[in-house]
Amino acid sequence: MKKATLLFSAIITLLMVSCEVNGLDGRDGLDGLDGRDGIDGQDGVNILAQVIDIEGDFTAEDDYSIFYEFPNTIEVFETDVVLVYILFDQTEDSNGEAVDIWRLLPQTLIVDQGLLQYNFDHTFFDVNIFLEADFDLGLLLPGDTDNQVFRIAVVPGEASGKSNLDHTNIEAVMAHLGVENKDVPRVKLK
Repeated sequence: MKKATLLFSAIITLLMVSCEVNGLDGRDGLDGLDGRDGIDGQDGVNILAQVIDIEGDFTAEDDYSIFYEFPNTIEVFETDVVLVYILFDQTEDSNGEAVDIWRLLPQTLIVDQGLLQYNFDHTFFDVNIFLEADFDLGLLLPGDTDNQVFRIAVVPGEASGKSNLDHTNIEAVMAHLGVENKDVPRVKLK
């Protein structure tokens, strides 16, 4: 009987101790105060993929080059890939709609005067598109120099290097970047 009483006493003691938590009766504590909002920061620059069309003329005054400075909304990093395409031609689809034909630079053409190359270089701040030829560039026809349209794509390094993206195919590049033709702004240079 002593064992049963001792066992019963131990169970009752255990139950009574477990109903109390550190001497508190289980009431909720007071709510804390909300923190203060911080000061809003400045808008950052867009470091995502950017695609821009530029239109300009190659002239002797500009040494047969078209210079485009990136606006503040575009930041180019050392690891980014800058691609430049020339609007080479247009065709029609089955609905009679115009379809642009783009070619990645550098692009070499055989013209009546000799070999002509559209080429480019870039920095973190700008793109310079220029003509090179084995003849006097002053002999070029307006169709090779006037109202030329170029598409510049700034591809973040991580987007370019982690896939087998075909840089020669502007449609594949834009699809990879999630950019549609209707979203590409065109800048007309003087």
